[in-house]
Amino acid sequence: MEVKVIEAYRVQHSHHRLPTKGGIRYAENVDQHEVMALATLMSYKCAIVHVPFGGAKGGVKINPRDYTEEELERITRRYTYELVRRNFIGPSIDVPAPDYGTGGREMAWIYDTYRTLRENEIDAAGCVTGKPVALYGIQGRTEATGRGVFYGLREACSDVQDMKKVGMQTGLGGKTMIIQGMGNVGSYTGTISQQEGDVKVVGVGEYEGSIYLESGIDIEKLLEIRKDSGSILNYPGATVIPQADRNKILEMPCDILVPAALENQITSENADRIQAKIIGEAANGPISSAAEEILLKKGILIVPDVFLNAGGVTVSYFEWLKNLSHMRFGRMEKRFNQTSQERMLHVIEELTGRKIDPEVLRKVARGADEVDLVRSGLEETMSRSYQFIHEFQRKHNIDMRTAAFAYAIKLIGDDYTSLGIFP
Repeated sequence: MEVKVIEAYRVQHSHHRLPTKGGIRYAENVDQHEVMALATLMSYKCAIVHVPFGGAKGGVKINPRDYTEEELERITRRYTYELVRRNFIGPSIDVPAPDYGTGGREMAWIYDTYRTLRENEIDAAGCVTGKPVALYGIQGRTEATGRGVFYGLREACSDVQDMKKVGMQTGLGGKTMIIQGMGNVGSYTGTISQQEGDVKVVGVGEYEGSIYLESGIDIEKLLEIRKDSGSILNYPGATVIPQADRNKILEMPCDILVPAALENQITSENADRIQAKIIGEAANGPISSAAEEILLKKGILIVPDVFLNAGGVTVSYFEWLKNLSHMRFGRMEKRFNQTSQERMLHVIEELTGRKIDPEVLRKVARGADEVDLVRSGLEETMSRSYQFIHEFQRKHNIDMRTAAFAYAIKLIGDDYTSLGIFP
């Protein structure tokens, strides 16, 4: 029998709002400084989207691919035990979530371990978010970050002045997009942008290489091809960029570039060759500080990560609220709203003397399910937050990233002032 000691961390950055909130990542490069930095960013991210959490982050220094499912479960449960033992986790203390290398499976293990150790806690399900729907999760959580990216980009493209500066018409429809990374965030960003925003995805980058097709790439078809063949490079008709040069996809012509992979993908070395007019940072830190200076001088609009990928924590907040209320969203009002709308439509039929098609009646009078309410709440959050940041940016004549951080710091400072901590 072999005993192995594994490094693991949990950092709580700010207690101006409780509980604290942040994901847990499983990666070989995890260290204390990285987790501290990410916890700090979570404080700003929560503030920007008006989610009442302080920032936190967790990390376990392993490569998940090196362990069996049974070993990963043992690691996760022991990590959770140590957090519980130190009173570092709980629905009113600190609420973890998925991050790089983790998902619903790991969150289910955390919840089960916590519930075992705190068996009499009625709100135990609120100790962690990103759980499977069958284990008190929430519909719409898996797609949340990608959908949030779509809403954020749609809002950015709706401003007449900003679009005039980059030489484009308002609206997402008809614009071309390149996405780097076909993980959870990139794949949902692509499919939702195509289906609901009429965006044409012309390029996709992944670990095995990249593809470019001016006539457009069907993301759903691409995901099926990759699932069947193991590679995006088998997409028919696309120009293939081999693995060694896969980052060249970032430099191909497009209206919107969405880095949704790793950090530091756009640096001072390649920033001059970026042809996109808008960059939406779906990943954390995909642009280096030196590269950002170059891009801003070129007049490129950068929608910053600290705002754009906040869809995940927003819907995690909705899941936490669901767990504390012990009620599925829509359960109380869905049937009432549906019946009310049906009555109104029947009155219209009587007044006009015309019969409404039953299929139209069914679609118009449908009550909102949980996923509809989650999407609506996420859309409202991303839209309003962008407007607040944009207004702050114009008022102080600064770039979007600086505006986002300054706005977050102001909100956090206001919270501390209201608590009487600062004058």
